[in-house]
Amino acid sequence: MSDTPVKQQSTAAFYGQAVASFAVAMTATAIGIYRLDANAWVRGFLAIAVLYLVTSAFTLAKVIRDRQEAGEIVSRVDQARMEELLTSHDPYRKTPDPRQQSR
Repeated sequence: MSDTPVKQQSTAAFYGQAVASFAVAMTATAIGIYRLDANAWVRGFLAIAVLYLVTSAFTLAKVIRDRQEAGEIVSRVDQARMEELLTSHDPYRKTPDPRQQSR
C-alpha cells in the first residue's frame, strides 16, 4: 500500500494575503524612500537596494522550493523501489544451499 503524501496547495485566502502583504510593504517602502529628507542619489540608491533585496528573496525562495521538490522526487523513487522489492519478495521460496553448489 502506498502512503504517498498529498501535495499541499495553499488556499486562495493565503495567496491573497501574501500578495496584499507584499504590495503594502513595497508601497510603504517606496513612499518612505520618496519622502526621505535626502538628495536624489541617496533615494535612488535605497530604491535600487530594495529592488535588489526583493529579487534576491524571490530567487532564494525559488531555490529552496526547487531543492525541496527534488528531495521529494528522490524520496518517491526510493519508496517505489522499496515497494517493488517488498512485493517481489517471496519469504516461502527456497533458496539454493551454497554448500551444495560448490560440489
